[in-house]
Amino acid sequence: MQSKQAKSKPGVPAQSYLNIAEVREDVVVLKDGTLRAVLLVSSINFALKSEDEQNAIVQAYMQFLNSLDFPIQVVIQSRRMNIDEYMGKLREMEQMQKNELLRNQIVDYRSYVKQLVDLAEIMQKHFYLVVPFDPTLEGKKGFMDRINSILTPMMTIHLTDERFKSHKSALMLRVNNVIAGLQGMSLNAVMLDTQSLIELYYTVYNPELFETQRMTDVGRLQIEGE
Repeated sequence: MQSKQAKSKPGVPAQSYLNIAEVREDVVVLKDGTLRAVLLVSSINFALKSEDEQNAIVQAYMQFLNSLDFPIQVVIQSRRMNIDEYMGKLREMEQMQKNELLRNQIVDYRSYVKQLVDLAEIMQKHFYLVVPFDPTLEGKKGFMDRINSILTPMMTIHLTDERFKSHKSALMLRVNNVIAGLQGMSLNAVMLDTQSLIELYYTVYNPELFETQRMTDVGRLQIEGE
């Protein structure tokens, strides 16, 4: 008996599995109409601090959390160190170097750095803080509205320019409060722009591909449906 070969279904775009509707003016807009801002936060070596300094940091952290009237998300991302740019500069120095001895030393050093990173698998840690804004909660979302949002979580809500600007303004107030609270713990934070946000999500959902294929510049990306 001959088995019928199953017909392969056309590929489904990866975007359809994501809850992200768009990245707009440095803000992530989800399909349910809520907004997200992502902050890149610096780090401190807590273990090297004195006991008094550690207690002060813990107290500042408690005050920071108690000052918030909205949830936040802390994300720690471990990423393999990318030295492509540094290696490119070394190659340029090698080509410009006229002294044969110095040129050979640059070649040996470049080879050493590459082997060190490859063998040791040196990782970089990045710390992110996600600040949300849900306009429906601001208006005291009713019971039925909550049920509908749970039953239809992937429904895409399109925001007009006026609504988006209003929601973004409210989101930025939260962002500024969070940045001020982090400064009380000697932490610096910067809000990711559109390019950085897309690169972040690209690395999260394509960790292996990111190592071999760099993301295209945002201005040259073709948006589906255009």
